[in-house]
Amino acid sequence: MTRRNTPRISFIGFGEAGQAIASGLREGGIEQIAAWDILFPEAAGEKLKAAAEKYGVRAATSAADAVAETDMIISAVTAASSLEAARSVAPHLRGNPYYLDINSVSPGRKQDTAKLLGDKARYVDVAVIAPIHPKRHQTPLLIAGPHADAVAPLLGELEMKLTVVPGETGQAAAIKMIRSVMIKGMEALTLECFLAASRAGLLEEVTASLKNNYPTLDFTKVADYNIERMASHGERRAAEMEESSLTLRELGLEPLMVDATVKRQREMGALGKHDKVRETLASDRAVMLNAISAAAKDRH
Repeated sequence: MTRRNTPRISFIGFGEAGQAIASGLREGGIEQIAAWDILFPEAAGEKLKAAAEKYGVRAATSAADAVAETDMIISAVTAASSLEAARSVAPHLRGNPYYLDINSVSPGRKQDTAKLLGDKARYVDVAVIAPIHPKRHQTPLLIAGPHADAVAPLLGELEMKLTVVPGETGQAAAIKMIRSVMIKGMEALTLECFLAASRAGLLEEVTASLKNNYPTLDFTKVADYNIERMASHGERRAAEMEESSLTLRELGLEPLMVDATVKRQREMGALGKHDKVRETLASDRAVMLNAISAAAKDRH
């Protein structure tokens, strides 16, 4: 009988993505998982530490503590913090662990992070290409870079679902960032279109008219889903779209639509914190749109 590989895994960043992946890995039989989040020492980190305890993950006392004697590091921080996360662990790495960078950042940022770590870790460019729930650690991934082929069998043993993208570090990130132009851009257009329709008293009429051009799409469901996603995660999506903007600039393309999406996502992320909006997130688009309009009026 072949002995299953059970590596020691460390998370840098223990928000929604880190928690989801860690909980799935623990249920899959991985026993040694540690995590560090810069919020751990603060009051805001109590929920994160409680989640670690709930999932059987050791809450580390520092970045150095989290990566001590580890086989694999999964970096799951905010987009703006991805390089700093690597910088925080670089002096403490031993044994050349894999470093899976799952952050939603531009190809250039991934390449900079790989250079920063150098030969202290085997850097892998990872792109998460579907919502992290409900599949958690089995959410589809793209991986790229010089160590992608080597880590793929290990990740397969961990029941992770992945596709190796040929080419250099940054290729997986490029796919994620470019597809986000469409995914997050459609969310922003959905909100803008349906919010206007709601305020005009024409929500059902506009929804029905869209069938003429897109007969295969159920715009009622599209709107329900996209508006809730923006209200729940708009600020994070705005940060990701800033990375998409940077990606397009790296490719020599002016990101006119992307920059507008950043503004709409960020605005919706702020409105999504309003109690009137949060109370409606399990409702349909009409109820959510009314709450968004009311919250926007309160802000002004």
